[in-house]
Amino acid sequence: MVHVVDVHVGKRIRQRRWLVGMTQQKLAECVGIKFQQIQKYETGANRVSASRLWDIADALEVDVAFFFDGLKAEDGAETASDVISADMMGDKEAMDLVRSYYAIPENQRRRLFELARVLSDVA
Repeated sequence: MVHVVDVHVGKRIRQRRWLVGMTQQKLAECVGIKFQQIQKYETGANRVSASRLWDIADALEVDVAFFFDGLKAEDGAETASDVISADMMGDKEAMDLVRSYYAIPENQRRRLFELARVLSDVA
């Protein structure tokens, strides 16, 4: 039976991999496994061991805690930021925008961020 935590971790692996523009094959090579195993992790069909999750986090340049962000508390409570984050991560256009944003050199990215901030205040 698939566990909700395994599905959540798998989705976060897929989101981060996609955000950095990495293929399943490339991620698999970085952690020393076959790409089919990455597919199984991303769907939640297979659980990711702690050491493997550590290697995946390293390959995707995030902290291991990243994969658990947004999990609901045991009481099922969900914060507003959890809902916003889940909505954004599920929106392909938002993910395209974020990936494009991080592809811009840092000094230009800061200027673009300031422009976006000014425009959002006007709207």
